[in-house]
Amino acid sequence: MRERQAHALRAAGHDQHLCFQPSGHLVSHSLDWSAAARLGTEDPRGAGGRTCPAGSLSFPQPRERAKAFGVFSAVSIAGGAVGLIVGGLLTQYLNWRFSMFVLVPVAIIGILGGSRTVHDDGERHRSRLDIPGVVLASLGLVGLVYGFGVAESRGWSSSVTIGSFTAGVLLLAAFILVQTRVTSPLLPLRVLTERNRAAAYLSVGLAIVSMFGMFLLLSYYFQQVKGWSPVLAGLAFMPMAVPQAIGATQIGARLAHRMAPRPIMVGGYLVTAIGLVLLALLDADSAFLEIAFAEAVIGLGIGTVFMPAMSISTHGVEPRDAGVASAMISSSQQVGGSIGTALLNTIATSSAATYLVSHGGPAAQAHERNQALMHGYSAAYCAAVGFVAAAALVSAVMVNAGAPRHAAASADVLPDVAPVPAH
Repeated sequence: MRERQAHALRAAGHDQHLCFQPSGHLVSHSLDWSAAARLGTEDPRGAGGRTCPAGSLSFPQPRERAKAFGVFSAVSIAGGAVGLIVGGLLTQYLNWRFSMFVLVPVAIIGILGGSRTVHDDGERHRSRLDIPGVVLASLGLVGLVYGFGVAESRGWSSSVTIGSFTAGVLLLAAFILVQTRVTSPLLPLRVLTERNRAAAYLSVGLAIVSMFGMFLLLSYYFQQVKGWSPVLAGLAFMPMAVPQAIGATQIGARLAHRMAPRPIMVGGYLVTAIGLVLLALLDADSAFLEIAFAEAVIGLGIGTVFMPAMSISTHGVEPRDAGVASAMISSSQQVGGSIGTALLNTIATSSAATYLVSHGGPAAQAHERNQALMHGYSAAYCAAVGFVAAAALVSAVMVNAGAPRHAAASADVLPDVAPVPAH
């Protein structure tokens, strides 16, 4: 049965190495990171805290912090949009491997710019690197991601798949145990004990599972089903980028200093889920206007939610843990993205192969092959909806940070948010 599904999968087109999506997002992430580094140049706590969420401490006033996060989001989204187009150009006219070389000039620019603008005049906290923690966490996550990926070809009941999951879970459990024993842990567990920070890490990780998987599946859809070129596929993501910028800079940033983060996050995640449902309803002949509308809904929702989520990722954190808290939100995105691409791709390809086996197998006509692909994409999008809905539930239950308290003397001087009891 597994061999028949593999033949059917190749017949459906998934043996093609479409590298536009990974290369485009690799370029976009390199451009995004340079923006994050620049936002942190005014942060005196050292390089460990110089990521976007650290701005919560660099900008203690809610209005200033909302504006800073809005600027960061706009630059980050612009970098992502440019990266998708550049990745498509490199893939179509040169080779997808050239996307790797793009990182070199970006890194050089970052090093030269950082050496001139980043100054660490604060107190240094020297401690030994938690090597056992690094090894256990890295291998544990590799085990989980590999398990999700290998399930596509070997099946969920395969000994390799089960063994990878088991090893990953055991290694991560060992990592947590080690963090309670060492004097300088890689991840002080106290960072996770504050409910708002924990909600930010968990909800963002769950949402990114859906987002990264969705990017991969849309890339397949544009090129395998629609037959578009890598450049055209990159441009087809623009209807998502523009509303995402609007959601981050105009909706999320404006609401964040006027109301509590919980309704913003829950509402944003639910809007994103609606957009994913619209993607699940697409078929091989859907017009670009239908695709663009679904993308716009997703972009508006996810753009709105990430600004308050990143803001509360350092909520109430001690200065000594600010760097770790900032890194956790970035780590949540990286882990969620790795799991999302592996898991949702496995769901899509397995569902497509099963559908094709029952509808003609490798000898199926082009129409049946496209139907099989759309069946797989729809199944994966439904799973993505579940992850985003879980993110909304986590936000609704765990986030209890209140709205900013506006000072009566000046509208520009605002104290930080204060926690309120959960209802």
